[in-house]
Amino acid sequence: MKYLVTGGSGFIGSHLTAALLSRGDSVVVLDDLSTGSAKNLQGVVSNPSLEIVSGSILDIALVDSLVAKVDQVLHLAAAVGVFNIVNNPLKSLQTNIGGTENVLDACAKHGKSFFLTSSSEIYGKNTNVPLSEESDRIVGSPLKSRWSYSEAKAIDESLAFFHYTQNKLPVRIVRLFNTVGPRQIGQYGMVVPRFVSAAISGEAISVYGDGKQSRAFCHIDDVIEALLLVIDSPKAIGQVYNVGNNFEISIADLAKKVIEVTNSSSNLEFKSYADAYGPGFEDLERRVPDISKVARDLGWAPKRDLTQIIQDIALYLKNS
Repeated sequence: MKYLVTGGSGFIGSHLTAALLSRGDSVVVLDDLSTGSAKNLQGVVSNPSLEIVSGSILDIALVDSLVAKVDQVLHLAAAVGVFNIVNNPLKSLQTNIGGTENVLDACAKHGKSFFLTSSSEIYGKNTNVPLSEESDRIVGSPLKSRWSYSEAKAIDESLAFFHYTQNKLPVRIVRLFNTVGPRQIGQYGMVVPRFVSAAISGEAISVYGDGKQSRAFCHIDDVIEALLLVIDSPKAIGQVYNVGNNFEISIADLAKKVIEVTNSSSNLEFKSYADAYGPGFEDLERRVPDISKVARDLGWAPKRDLTQIIQDIALYLKNS
């Protein structure tokens, strides 16, 4: 198979690109390097089955020409990260909605299968965990930039799903819950690499709010295994799957765990959300997935625990 991977130089995209190449597929990567990095593809850049195209999903003509020459489109390109979304809400909305629309239109025009990486952010403030694929969305005011990513991803899903129902376009959707691992960076608000980086430097680990908010983190290698199952399965067409780990931990306990695993001398410092993100920021109290659907349909479950996640990120950061 020949795949177009939009955002293929990003954290998840680069891992997916490498996995596809390793099993003998050909990959065309489209990335503008706004949040991705050419460094992420260093290990596969010499592979003759890889083509890297520098460009934007907002470039309609470029997207159309690339979609036309592949078998399937894997759409991962997006403006990501809480800091990035809060600081650049307009650009993020334009990229996440307009870019997805461009890619979908090209897929519909050329009859190419479309795969979308969505996000647990679409569930917003719903704390009725574990969250299933049918759980309601509960989001804040549309005037708060915090929720613009959630809105954009929900629109992306709707665009994709109705291309499936109305145009019979083969569409697959996954909602990722806090994917973490090597190559992820903390500068856009990604909490685990931010904590690990501070810990191995012996700096104070900044916890926002009271630290009681909780998340469930999934190793990138587990996630890639799930994505490949979804991409390959005819059963996944027209479906949406939660992909993540269902082990829940508070952010304060996560920071303590990072200190323990890295044998760090760091301590915790608590900062208000206003200091971190500006006034009016709303965080999420809990975010844990129900992954029974992907387990039932495709036989997937995460294998790697939080200790391995922290160890792998620490090793990557030390060698970078």
